[in-house]
Amino acid sequence: MPAQHDIAAETELWDAYAASAFEGGAEPSFCWTQYAGHGPGPELLGNPRSVLEIGCGTGRALAHLARRGIAARGVDLSPVMVGKATAKWAGAGVEFVCAEVLAYLSEREDMYDAVYSVFGAAWFTDPSRLFPLVRQRLNPGGVLVFSQPPAIPGAYGPQGMYKGGFAGRAMFTYRYSYRPAVWERLLTRAGFSTADARVLDAPRPGHIGTLLVRAVAV
Repeated sequence: MPAQHDIAAETELWDAYAASAFEGGAEPSFCWTQYAGHGPGPELLGNPRSVLEIGCGTGRALAHLARRGIAARGVDLSPVMVGKATAKWAGAGVEFVCAEVLAYLSEREDMYDAVYSVFGAAWFTDPSRLFPLVRQRLNPGGVLVFSQPPAIPGAYGPQGMYKGGFAGRAMFTYRYSYRPAVWERLLTRAGFSTADARVLDAPRPGHIGTLLVRAVAV
């Protein structure tokens, strides 16, 4: 049975997260991993003229790209986060949109050179629905790149995840976890010409690594 996402409830969940996670004094930065300064940077996107970040959160990565002259747009489910990011990066040339990512990609006709997610919507959205929609929004030769924690061995597919502790109101969402080879297969089935998924080791042995996935459109 597929995961049953309650978008209204998930919006409330991410609003609660945004209220505590946003760092007002943060500067633009771009890092795929959960370890500052570790791993590759925005070069995985190639040389895009336009990018879309899905699940853009605080917008720090978009602000970093906008400073390089790239047309940068982000979409996020949380109106609280979008409001904070818009205020924070006013004048930086970044556009923030509050929307559910599948609806946004289905309803808009904008095209991009790169779509990406850093521990964002690619982690929390059914890939069988997400990847074909992303493919439709990419220019020829465009790329989809995303990062998130790797799957826990033996725990694959949609994983239920409570937020805000284990007492009180049940606030939860779903995240999607697969082995690298399965991510590659899902992407090529969605129409990408090539896909590469790998786990980058953490800077300290025995710590959690980072799943990095890059796919190229025909």
